[in-house]
Amino acid sequence: MTGDGPVAGGSDLDLLRAHVAGDRDAFTELFHRHRDRLWAVALRTLGDREEAADALQDALLSAHRAAARFRGDSAVTTWLHRIVVNACVDRMRRRQTHATVPLPDGVHTDGEPGRHTGGVEPAAPAHDHDTALVVRQALAALPAEQRAALVLVDVQGYPVAEVARILGVAEGTVKSRCARGRARLAVLLGHLRTGSDEGTGVRPVTGGNPRPPEGVGSGSGWSRRDASQEET
Repeated sequence: MTGDGPVAGGSDLDLLRAHVAGDRDAFTELFHRHRDRLWAVALRTLGDREEAADALQDALLSAHRAAARFRGDSAVTTWLHRIVVNACVDRMRRRQTHATVPLPDGVHTDGEPGRHTGGVEPAAPAHDHDTALVVRQALAALPAEQRAALVLVDVQGYPVAEVARILGVAEGTVKSRCARGRARLAVLLGHLRTGSDEGTGVRPVTGGNPRPPEGVGSGSGWSRRDASQEET
């Protein structure tokens, strides 16, 4: 099952079953299909390239080992996303007492889609750089559950119903977490509109930001599930 055979052309479920049956290429093909979106979720949720890379690696190892326990109650992509978000939330909770401000998360590729490498970030206008740092501080202040929901819904654009399946909660819970997260961000980032740093829970970075930011995204988090087993 190599080359142009079932591994290359099969469905996600076919690939997962082939992996369980012992095909050495099946899981690699499955990962290649979905790595860009899985990486984006990890990077936006954690806001740090190294943390995201480590979380994604942990998640893929968990998925690789737990494939035989996949029951098929949800799509394979939903299962993969759930494991990735679990890994990210674990890391967010471990670092909550040691909060830092991540650097901008520019993504570099070396001619291969989905391949992310390190390196010097491209220069950006000072006010954009400052705004990005402040927004990341605000996102880091959100509870993990709210942050994960906001990343999936507002940043990645997943439908609420799909996010509910990924997080293993009711649709109403996803909506509630997003609403609370947005309200908290509005308080934390209100000074970006008024030009004042007072009354926010975010540490000021510089006196830049000459105009209100446009298109500021948001991110989120959720409750821990066992990343080694598939859930509905």
